[in-house]
Amino acid sequence: MTDKPWLQSYPEGVPEFADVDAYDSVVDLFDESVEQFKDNVAFVSMGATMTFQELDDYTRAFAAWIQSTGKFNKGDRVALMMPNLLQYPIAVFGLLRAGLTVVNTNPLYTRRELQHQLEDSGAKGIIVVENFAHTLEKTLAHVNLEVIITTRIGDMLGFPKGFITNLAVKYVKKLVPPFNLPDTISFTDVLKQGANLSFEKPALGHDDLAFLQYTGGTTGVAKGAMLSHGNMVANMQQAYHWLEPSDIEEGKEVIITALPLYHIFALTANCLVYTKIGAKNILILNPRDMKGFVKELSKYKFTAITGVNTLFNGLLNTDGFSNVDFSSLKITLGGGMAVQESVAQEWKEVTGCPLIEAYGLTETSPAACINPITSTEYNGAIGLPLSSTEACVKDDEGNPVPIGERGELCIRGPQVMEGYWQREEATANTIKDGWLHTGDIAVMDEKGYFTIVDRLKDMILVSGFNVYPNEIENVLASHPDILEVGAIGVPDEHSGEIVKVFVVAKNKSLTEADVKQFCRENFTGYKRPKQIAFVDELPKSNVGKILRRELREQNESTST
Repeated sequence: MTDKPWLQSYPEGVPEFADVDAYDSVVDLFDESVEQFKDNVAFVSMGATMTFQELDDYTRAFAAWIQSTGKFNKGDRVALMMPNLLQYPIAVFGLLRAGLTVVNTNPLYTRRELQHQLEDSGAKGIIVVENFAHTLEKTLAHVNLEVIITTRIGDMLGFPKGFITNLAVKYVKKLVPPFNLPDTISFTDVLKQGANLSFEKPALGHDDLAFLQYTGGTTGVAKGAMLSHGNMVANMQQAYHWLEPSDIEEGKEVIITALPLYHIFALTANCLVYTKIGAKNILILNPRDMKGFVKELSKYKFTAITGVNTLFNGLLNTDGFSNVDFSSLKITLGGGMAVQESVAQEWKEVTGCPLIEAYGLTETSPAACINPITSTEYNGAIGLPLSSTEACVKDDEGNPVPIGERGELCIRGPQVMEGYWQREEATANTIKDGWLHTGDIAVMDEKGYFTIVDRLKDMILVSGFNVYPNEIENVLASHPDILEVGAIGVPDEHSGEIVKVFVVAKNKSLTEADVKQFCRENFTGYKRPKQIAFVDELPKSNVGKILRRELREQNESTST
C-alpha cells in the first residue's frame, strides 16, 4: 500500500502537489486579481459595493499613507480590530501591500485580552472601529502604539447611507461607548491623504511574515502563529486546486462571508481564495441576527457559503431560510468545529447542496484536510490531506500507528506555520521532526480519510472558537474570593460546547452572580462560563495537577 493512501481518493483533476511557487507573496496574487477583475464587484457590505478597481485604489492609498508616516519598517506589526466591514479588506490588503504584518484582533476582546495581544506582538499601530475604542483606551498605559486609526461602521457606505448609519449607531442605538484616544486619524482621512501620495511596492518573499494569527495552540496562553506569505500562498493554492472540480467560474462566483474575517477560516477561505478567483464577497456584519441574515441571503444568488456547524444549524431553524433561492449554490463548507450529521443531512434536504466538512488549524493557515468538494453525502470524516500535504497518526512515542488505530493527528506541508512568535519552546513542543502535532486524536481508513475521535488537549470549542481552560482558570484564580478553579467544556446543542467551571471558594459568601460579573469584565462572550458549580475540592494528580478528565466524568455522572 502507498504511504499516501489518500491519493487514491483524490477527485479527478486535483493534483498531488500544489503550485506553491506561483506567487512570491499574497500581494503578488492580489495585484493579479485586481487587474484581471477590475470591473467586477469585489465586496458588498450593508448594500454598498466595492469593485476590484476601487479595492486596488483604496489599498494603494492606504499603503502609501502607511509608508509616508516614516514610523513603520518592513515586517512591523499592526493590529486590525474590526468586524466584517468594507474597511477590513482595504486595511488588510493595504497593510500587506506596505510590507507590514497583520495582527488580527477580535473586536470583542476585553482590555486584558487586547493588552496581551498588543504587548506580545509588539504592534506599532492599530486600526479600530469606534465601537471598541473604549477597550483600546484602557490599554494605552501599557502599550506603545505609534499610530491609531479609527473608523466608524458606516464610513465606506457612501452618502447619505454612511452618514445616517453612523448617526444611528452612535446616537440612536448608542453602540459607541465614550472614549478618549490621543492623536488618532480617521480611516477616511487616511484614504484621502494617501490618494495623493506615492506608493513603492516592497520586495516580499515566501519567508516574510504576512500574519501573526493568535491562538492558544495546545496551552492556554494566546500565542501568535507566524504565518508567512509562503504559508498563505500555499494554502490559497491548495484550496484553489481543491475547488476546481466544483466547476468554479472565475469572476462569476458569489460567496457569503458570515464568519468574522479576523478568524483564520474566513480570512483564507473567503477573503483570500475568493479574491484570487474574482468573486463577489458578501460580508455579513452580524450573523447572530439570524432573521436579518436570512433577509440578506434572499437578496443574492450566491454560489458558496462557509461557516461552522452552529451557524448552519441556526439558519436551518430560522423562519424564511427554506424560501431562499439555492439554485446557484455549489459549495457549502463547514469547519472550525465538527459538523453534526443531523445538521449536514437537513442542510442538504433544504438547500440541495451537500455540507462539506473541512479541518484546519490556525497553525496550518488553516486548511489541512477537506472532503472532496464533489462529495454528495456526509461521512463523519474530516476528509483527505490537501495537495502538497501529508498527514499521519502517531502514538505517544511518535511512531506511526497502523490504519484504523487511534493516535495523534500530525500534519506536514507548506502551509504549516513558521512557529509561534517569540516562543521557541512552545514551537519545539508543537513542531517535531517537521511534523505539526495537532493535539487531536484521529484514525485513518484504507482510503486515506481521517476522522477525529477525541482531543488530546483540553481545548474547548465554542462555535468554532478555541477556549483554553488554562486561561479561564488563571484569570478566575486571580479573583480574591476564589481559591481554585477547574474549567471544562460540556456539550451544548447550540454552540457545540460551552465552558463550565468548578469553583472552590475562599469566601463562602461568593455567589454565581459575582463570578459571572468578574467573567464579563475579563472575557469576551464565547469564553465566559455558562455553568458554574461550587465544590469543596478539585480532583488532582499526585503532583497537584487538576484532573480535568475527572471533572468531565463527574459532570457526566451528575447530568445523567
